[in-house]
Amino acid sequence: EFTDIFVEGEVSNAHFAQSGHLYFTLKDARAQIRCVCFRTQCARLKFRPEDGLHVTVRGSLSVYETRGEYQIYVDHIEPVGLGALQLAFDQLKKRLDADGLFDAQRKKLLPMLPQRVGLITSPRGAAVRDVVRILRRRFPNLHLIVYPVRVQGEGAAGEIVEAIRYFDRRALAEVVILARGGGSLEDLWAFNEERVARALAASRLPVISGIGHETDFTIADFVADLRAPTPSAAAELVVHRKQDFAAELDSRTRQLAQFVRLRLSEARHRLTELRLHRVFQTLAARVADRAQRVDEAMAALDGAVRRRLNAARQELMRVSPGVARYDVERLLKLRRGDLDKRRRGLDTVLERALTERHNRLANSRALLAERNPLAILKRGYSITRDANGRIIRDAQSVAAGSEISVRLARGQLGATVREVKP
Repeated sequence: EFTDIFVEGEVSNAHFAQSGHLYFTLKDARAQIRCVCFRTQCARLKFRPEDGLHVTVRGSLSVYETRGEYQIYVDHIEPVGLGALQLAFDQLKKRLDADGLFDAQRKKLLPMLPQRVGLITSPRGAAVRDVVRILRRRFPNLHLIVYPVRVQGEGAAGEIVEAIRYFDRRALAEVVILARGGGSLEDLWAFNEERVARALAASRLPVISGIGHETDFTIADFVADLRAPTPSAAAELVVHRKQDFAAELDSRTRQLAQFVRLRLSEARHRLTELRLHRVFQTLAARVADRAQRVDEAMAALDGAVRRRLNAARQELMRVSPGVARYDVERLLKLRRGDLDKRRRGLDTVLERALTERHNRLANSRALLAERNPLAILKRGYSITRDANGRIIRDAQSVAAGSEISVRLARGQLGATVREVKP
């Protein structure tokens, strides 16, 4: 007669059989009764009954004749003081956290400037309009791919899982946004399903969650690579404004130009120091040595080219009789003419290169000879130094009787100053 009863108590000795049925004892301080919840009813439960939970069960009272015991055939279980959905949320969060799905180390970095963005949301909700509007304003030439899904109700979690796997499998986007507007815990429950969390963790693409309002939290928020408080915020996080990129590029361009100018200034200063180095006093000898090496290399190259041409002619003459029957004599003449033309062209290039090198060498020799201080002395000038080796530029800088030396184009004279005239 007791076909629809409610009994409140504490769960004890809860365990699932291999058949999927749940067996447990419901007790309080004074009494206890056995309960069984068959697999079909267990599948509708949002949470997992555990020992110590204070619950209210609804079902029918019967007798298990094998043991002669009363027991309740449970149709529904509801936690006392805490909603079933909230309890299921807390249990799943604890289990996934233990599995490492919330670890920061496994979170993937977002691309700085993605060219393609995937969006998983309802095509009729406000979230899709907000995301499209913000992305169009921040970066108009960004490519957005929308995968329409149900975001609440029966079957919504399965569609969300398939959408995540679709983007991951096809590699159509570089980052994915999972978005939905606000709602109650029941409305957002599709994003608290374990299979959705597992799909997010397995995705090779980075995923941004923008679900509900700023105060709403779902399991998907904890597993996603980045959590945004709203769908609009997710769109703002996925890409910076195009103006910001342009400003950053301008700043980097100015920094690069300043760096190049600094390096050019340093290079010019270094070149000036090298020009004053004494090694350039022997530049003429070094240039002559390099010019001789160039001449030898050009001669060797010319000889090698001529030998190759002669070998080609001999090979052609050798094989000509054998291929005469194929009537290729005209083709060989054309090839021979082409070879001669290329040889003449190569000779011209080599002669032009040699002439250019000789002219450059002659100009260098003339320039060095012109700037040689000894050449000035050959025109009748001399350099006078005092006893300390300093060059005398003013007669008043020495006194009568001082010892001086005079450097001529050939040799050096020693002298004594008899008198000093202004």
